[in-house]
Amino acid sequence: MSIDNIIAQAVARAVKELYGVETAPGSIQPQTTKKEFEGNLTIVVFPWVKAARKSPEAVGQEIGEWLVNNEPAVDRFNVIKGFLNIVIEPSFWSSVLNHIEHTPGYGTVPVTDESPLVMVEYSSPNTNKPLHLGHVRNNLLGYSLAEILKACGNKVIKTNIVNDRGIHICKSMLAWKKWGEGATPESRGVKGDHLIGDFYVLFDKHYKAEVASLIESGMTKEEAEAASPLMQEARAMLRAWEAKDPEVRGLWETMNSWVYAGFDETYRRMGVDFDKIYYESETYLEGKEKVLEGLEKGLMYRKEDGSVWADLTNAGLDHKLLLRSDGTSVYMTQDIGTAKLRYRDFPIDKMIYVVGNEQNYHFQVLSLLLDRLGFKWGKDLVHFSYGMVELPEGKMKSREGTVVDADDLMDDMVETARAVSEQLGKLDGCTPEEISAITEMVGLGALKYFLLKVDPRKNMTFNPKESIDFNGNTGPFIQYTYARIRSVLRKAAESGMEIGDYIAVKPGEREVALIQRLADYPSVVAEAGRSYSPALIANYAYELVKEYNQFYHDCSILKEEDAAVRSLRLALSECTARTVKAAMGLLGIKVPERM
Repeated sequence: MSIDNIIAQAVARAVKELYGVETAPGSIQPQTTKKEFEGNLTIVVFPWVKAARKSPEAVGQEIGEWLVNNEPAVDRFNVIKGFLNIVIEPSFWSSVLNHIEHTPGYGTVPVTDESPLVMVEYSSPNTNKPLHLGHVRNNLLGYSLAEILKACGNKVIKTNIVNDRGIHICKSMLAWKKWGEGATPESRGVKGDHLIGDFYVLFDKHYKAEVASLIESGMTKEEAEAASPLMQEARAMLRAWEAKDPEVRGLWETMNSWVYAGFDETYRRMGVDFDKIYYESETYLEGKEKVLEGLEKGLMYRKEDGSVWADLTNAGLDHKLLLRSDGTSVYMTQDIGTAKLRYRDFPIDKMIYVVGNEQNYHFQVLSLLLDRLGFKWGKDLVHFSYGMVELPEGKMKSREGTVVDADDLMDDMVETARAVSEQLGKLDGCTPEEISAITEMVGLGALKYFLLKVDPRKNMTFNPKESIDFNGNTGPFIQYTYARIRSVLRKAAESGMEIGDYIAVKPGEREVALIQRLADYPSVVAEAGRSYSPALIANYAYELVKEYNQFYHDCSILKEEDAAVRSLRLALSECTARTVKAAMGLLGIKVPERM
């Protein structure tokens, strides 16, 4: 049992005995005592002031005295207004460390047959361009969130919806047909997603030139855009696709297969994966069917022009278009279709969509519509709304080819990691194979950590140079500390030092601080799951390695002559390394065994 639970249960007993108040231990949440006060854990006593009919200070004093007399884990206490600061008996911390050391999967909750099933959707790429920096943040947040929810005891299905149909896809197809000269990824020597992205940019270049020419001939901008022969051809191609024209469908399948091969390569390197992939080309008709079903039941209405709408004014929203007058679907309809297929495939208890905050209104509407259409999880769907990521130079635009490509970004990060590591002598004595593996780990770790340490709700600027720093709140700093700990443990093993019995040892102040930080891990994981925040895990890992570095600086490990004290410090090192590796794993970040 964790120290938090022990104190919570003891306080519940104290309150029952002193004031006759039944309090669930789970509702009592000890907090880490602020550094300016003496203590390890703090209890807020205000909830019992009314029943006690005494001042907060008096209630804190009485509960504190009861704990000292009745709970062996409590050494002493002090009261500051309504806050009871508890000092844990020093020797008790050794048993806390022993519990951490001998608990498999420490900090996580086992998944059982009764565990709820949570589906997490992330990535959602378009098949007309490669993944870019915005997709990187989306993928990393989605994957990390899925891993955190698993650690909290949920069954998790990681899913992706691929936007593989629409006018944007036809633009790339038409550009390839007109100017591609039969190009393939093999003939051009590029990844398939990059090849298709180049044709998407090429279409926009020719389209803009065409519109400019028409404007010069006397048309307005709107007239020129409507009259553009190139855009008309793209729309004709989309109509042919929807009519299942064999030639158009054949080209579509070929070009999409190139893109998927490119995506898979990027996903593998990024370290993310999916349990199930859905495609808009397979879901949009399902959505149309579900909307028409809702229309028959009177849940939707049809206008005179034949379009189908939902009236959401009773929920404080407006009227939402679901099918155009020509019967074609909109994005909302496609999302309804995807939900229908997912609900058919899996007994979902909760659905989480990892999508940027520009889609907040869309998901507010989707939740209402799914609930209206009878999906039990619709009302409680979660839109994991995150902020945009930009570069110091500003925003990115796919059509203009100014996006930061995910593959190029990862290449640059790994090269920078190599240069910085070599400059600092971090790779001295490593083989070429080890250097390659370490720089890949550090480069991608720096990228992932920098994007995940920020509150996901906030917009952020990604600065590659700041992210690769072996000091400060960065991935490489945490990775290097982990490698340092593993080095200490290897040297101990080589010298025949093993972790023996240390239960009787009274840890010092620095050791207690580190044990308490380790003891916080389960509650941090639980809170990260409740609040959908990988940033909590990232910043916990940083605080943990900072605490370890202070301990490492102040406490001798390998040269400590007292075997029991040395054992405690080796156990502390082992548990810290294990916890760092687990926490970074929840972020999708690997840690090197040596550097």
